Amino acid sequence: MSLRRLLDSFNYAVAGIVHSLRTQRNMRIHICAALLVLFAALFLKLTSYDLLLLFFAITLVIMAEMFNTSIETVVDLNTREIHPLARVAKNVAAGAVLIATLNSLVVAYIVIYPHLEDFSFSISPKIKDAPLSITLAAFILVIVLVGMGKANSGKGIFVKGGLPSGHTAVAFAGVTAIVLLTGNALVATVAVVMALLVAHSRLDTGVHTLFEVIMGASLGILATLLVFRLAGW
Repeated sequence: MSLRRLLDSFNYAVAGIVHSLRTQRNMRIHICAALLVLFAALFLKLTSYDLLLLFFAITLVIMAEMFNTSIETVVDLNTREIHPLARVAKNVAAGAVLIATLNSLVVAYIVIYPHLEDFSFSISPKIKDAPLSITLAAFILVIVLVGMGKANSGKGIFVKGGLPSGHTAVAFAGVTAIVLLTGNALVATVAVVMALLVAHSRLDTGVHTLFEVIMGASLGILATLLVFRLAGW
């Protein structure tokens, strides 16, 4: 009987982890970020001590997110009304996740960044010589085109809804500029991941449709390429 209870406890714990992954967007983001960090750590051949620090930082974030989910579920179970104490409980739990996340970023920076210097992660001479006006012009053009698209479609505002997705357009415009200016595969990969997370957030929250997000990404990329082409870069 005791063995059966032990197995049941283990199954309940696994069910809790699976539930968090299925229902919590932030949990999925944390897991994806953790996998990327661990992959980078293995690629950079970090020491066992550095890997241990990263692992503990990642575990702390995931635990904090799961505690946050538990607290939110208990609060919602007891009341569906807007109550000041319910807001405090949820805000404090979210604050704990934020602190754990900031801690993980500090740990990742201290552990990983020194190893990236050998991969020319620093700013290249090419980007130093590039006029800032080219990048700014690309962003301005993207913003103007997004505004025109939303005005033409008659749906949504720049920061929410409508065709195309403004957040996605700006994110992919930044990615394109980074790729053109640096030519660094590692920097470009990080930028692409961040842009994809922006696009995913617009889809996951239901603010935009898949078509609107794809159009936003295409607009950001093509407009930025056009500006850099016209500038002779």
